[in-house]
Amino acid sequence: MSLKNIEKKENNTVVLSVAIAKADFDAEVTKVYRKNVSKISVPGFRKGKAPKSVIERMYGKGVFYEEALDAILPGALRSAVEEAGIESVGEPSIDLADEDAFDKEEIIITATYPVFPAATLESYKGLEAEKIVRTVSDEEVENVVSSDLKKHSRIIEVSDRPAAMGDTVKIDYEGSVDGVAFDGGKAENHSLKLGSGSFIPGFEEQIVGHSIDESFDVNVTFPEKYHAEDLAGKAAVFACKLNAIEFEELPALDDEFVKDISEFDTVDEYKADIKANIEKRYEENSKMDVESKLVEKIVSGMTSDIPQAMYDNEVNALAEEYASNFARQGISFDMYLKYTGMTAEQFKEQFKPQAERNVKARVALRAVASLEGITASEDEIKEKYEALATLYKTTAEELKAYVNEKLVINDIVNEKALKVVVDNAVITEKSYEDAAAEHAHDHEHCDDENCDCHKEGADE
Repeated sequence: MSLKNIEKKENNTVVLSVAIAKADFDAEVTKVYRKNVSKISVPGFRKGKAPKSVIERMYGKGVFYEEALDAILPGALRSAVEEAGIESVGEPSIDLADEDAFDKEEIIITATYPVFPAATLESYKGLEAEKIVRTVSDEEVENVVSSDLKKHSRIIEVSDRPAAMGDTVKIDYEGSVDGVAFDGGKAENHSLKLGSGSFIPGFEEQIVGHSIDESFDVNVTFPEKYHAEDLAGKAAVFACKLNAIEFEELPALDDEFVKDISEFDTVDEYKADIKANIEKRYEENSKMDVESKLVEKIVSGMTSDIPQAMYDNEVNALAEEYASNFARQGISFDMYLKYTGMTAEQFKEQFKPQAERNVKARVALRAVASLEGITASEDEIKEKYEALATLYKTTAEELKAYVNEKLVINDIVNEKALKVVVDNAVITEKSYEDAAAEHAHDHEHCDDENCDCHKEGADE
């Protein structure tokens, strides 16, 4: 294989002319013949024994060409792309240089590649962005504490008292309206948390005070807007029997509990760590929000002819990631489409806006990196592989086998470019409470046309 010519075209495409030696191609054709000859029947020859020349006269000279090209071309094109130093962002369109290409000493193939685009930026330094600062409330800390207590709770069976709010009871019931049982109104040993509000209003309260093995009636009225129209607004009687009572016993929040579930010795240390973790999460969210706002501003002033292949590839990547998440939960892609009533194309369509944002952000940051002369050092590449290996619980060497170094380099370059943008930005702070209050103002009567509430999707 040899690279004969590189021609840059408009719309960020590059045409590579690649020569494959006739001898190499003929050798590949012979391999294809040997692989397939046993499947080919030719009159006058035992199956699998027909000479290649006879098969070619019978089925056409190029009978093995397509498969031979499929075998030899990928490696030839990879070498050509590497030699040309282009960054392909999609599959090439392949053409033969002329009709009698296979009769010449060199077979010339032209491959037209979409390549990563250059971009012109209006600005990327001195940009303004607002950082939302959120403080951690005592209530948020207590919510985490409560969750931890619940994780270590135990279920206690009750036999010496009636049911109370907060208990979980197991009941048999059968409902009727005007003495006639209705569909869906009967169950046995149903588990119900009293106070959960999962039953018709008034039902759970009437369980309170009853004891195990006691039978009783519960009188309720279905809501006027009940999902079953034949029951909406009607009075009903549920004949019930209480089979069991349980309650959740939470452990005491003390130093011993903290030592058992954490690396800390005291309740105060444990709560301080919870608060620190929440603060860290809020800070990371604020940081990402600022970065997103700044990149959006760069993109808004960017001029670039981005190949459609980049958008298509990103849509496919997002869709595959989403489908993989469902697969890990035991839901197949076909099952998901059936549940949602979507076609495969409609499923992909929903990712187009995010794909466009992602692609434009990458192009913008690459342009910043080019202007700043940003590169990735060997040490940075090594550190990145090691960080990814830790994340995916493998080794850096194993990771290199399926994560292309170019992707790692691009990530490093984009991260460094983003840091330049952030470091040179004018960032003001606003409290989370003030930002929330502004967002909650009366959009309907807002007269400021420049207000964010008039932007598309502001109420979502």
